[in-house]
Amino acid sequence: MTTQRNDRTPLAGVLAANAVSVTGNSLTLIGVPWFALETTGSPGKAGLVAFFAAVPVVLAAVAGGPVIDRLGRRRVSITSDLVCGFALTGIPLLHQTGLLRFWMLCALMAVTGLFHAPGEMARHVLVPDLAGRAGTSLTRAASLYDAVARGARMTGAAIAGLLVAFLGPGTVLYVDAATFAVSALLVTATLRGVPSAEPLREGPRLSAARYRADLREGYSFLFRARLMLGIMVMVMVTNGLSQSWSSVLLPVHAREHLGGPAAQGLLVSVFAGCALAGALLYGAVGERFPRRVVFTAGFLMGGAPPYVVAALTDTTAPLLVTLAASGLGVGVLNPILTTVAYEQVPDELRSRVMGASTAGVLLTTPLGGLVAGLLVERVGLTATLLGIGTLYFLTTLSPMVFPAWRGMDALPKTGSTGSTGPADAAAGGVSRTEPSIPAPAAGPAGTPPRR
Repeated sequence: MTTQRNDRTPLAGVLAANAVSVTGNSLTLIGVPWFALETTGSPGKAGLVAFFAAVPVVLAAVAGGPVIDRLGRRRVSITSDLVCGFALTGIPLLHQTGLLRFWMLCALMAVTGLFHAPGEMARHVLVPDLAGRAGTSLTRAASLYDAVARGARMTGAAIAGLLVAFLGPGTVLYVDAATFAVSALLVTATLRGVPSAEPLREGPRLSAARYRADLREGYSFLFRARLMLGIMVMVMVTNGLSQSWSSVLLPVHAREHLGGPAAQGLLVSVFAGCALAGALLYGAVGERFPRRVVFTAGFLMGGAPPYVVAALTDTTAPLLVTLAASGLGVGVLNPILTTVAYEQVPDELRSRVMGASTAGVLLTTPLGGLVAGLLVERVGLTATLLGIGTLYFLTTLSPMVFPAWRGMDALPKTGSTGSTGPADAAAGGVSRTEPSIPAPAAGPAGTPPRR
């Protein structure tokens, strides 16, 4: 028993696999918008690609929770990575042979969106069990999970910016596909024999009726908790706004004013590096402070300022400083959301509840890039940045306005597993990136499903 509780290999394997996968996400974040801009020349079409990539993420999150448990979290993670790798490889291959059409680009990105979300969710819901096996606290494990992802995003963005600038966006997509293969290998090697990673074998077999009941159970739990519902609505709005930044506004701003993809890679890397610092700082001392105050301050720092500064300046330095401060603020968000969700949702419901929550917070992401691309073409980049920044600021005031958010600071009624039941959650209100968790949000320089 002692050996099992000190077994750190599965947790290390999931952290490493997620780091590699998030590095690939950063490559996609920069490579695909630039690929779309270079091949079409249209911000509107770049936004359309983002739309088709995001819609399947929502669909997968809506339907995927019960399937993940039945198929097994390890198996879902591996399959997801392999399918995404093949889909991304197809984009530059078809382009080089002259066969790629715009609808094919949209379709291949839709495939990556459909399969990527279940894979990331499968790894994410394993963290509480793996933290127990490793003998570490839930708060520290959640902070470490997010910090590792932040570090990977920082590294991936820097690499992507340089690769796009010097070798072209097609090369980035090949490297991205390779990261998915490495992630699949890590999960294969380190999660073998972990009970919580294997298919759910107890209870009735999965059928259409059982599937609907499982899905309904997850949504019922989510909607009974007022705080969880408030978090989902708030992050749903901010995810859509953040998607407009990462998929359209920042690439267009970098192309028109900052000198190209290398500057974008630098900005995203600085943001991610400071978000990493924020996550590590919260993991070290965050438990000493009220969650609601820290969460609100982090969102106010990380939300609207980049949009406003980008609208008012056409040089890199002011935006670089702003994104550094913004990253520090954003870094505290996912550890808070993840810890609250892990505390409140029983393990047997975790995939279903987080699947429902992920679907909710990602509901607006398909529209973020699409609407931003159309607005840029009609009213201009500056007006779009200011308008979205204003909406972001108003949204991030929610925790200080609505009473349900006070439940974020309430201590959970823990049992032997450290989780409460649905009744406790409904009474106390609780909450994913994420993405995001309720699925953690995607930050101004980040990408769904993790903020």
